[in-house]
This record gives sequence, structure tokens and C-alpha cells, in this order.
Amino acid sequence: MKDIIVYLIPLVILELALVIPALIHVLKHDRYKFGNKPLWTVVVLFIQIIGPIVYFILGKEED
Repeated sequence: MKDIIVYLIPLVILELALVIPALIHVLKHDRYKFGNKPLWTVVVLFIQIIGPIVYFILGKEED
């Protein structure tokens, strides 16, 4: 069990480090390259690790 936790903790930290800024950006902004706010909220929250990365690449409107 300890072996699993050693690998799981960095993954959880990575997930939170990606999800929190992506979700904040989704909720604060109204314009996206593709899609809308509900779509990006679901993608960021429910597609683990890859969802926030996809948002920053495909969804985030350039400031």
C-alpha cells in the first residue's frame, strides 16, 4: 500500500496544479477558441490530467 501512495501523491498534486488554474480561467472568462463555459468546465473537471491541458491548448482564448 505504501508503494502505491508514493506514486499517487505526485499525481494528485499534478492534477490539482492543472485543474485549479484551468477552472479559475474557465469561470472568469467568457470567450474561448472552441466551445463554451459548460463544456470546458466538464472537460477540466472530469477528464483527469488531460482535460486541463486540452483546455490550455485548444480552449483558452489568447489574451
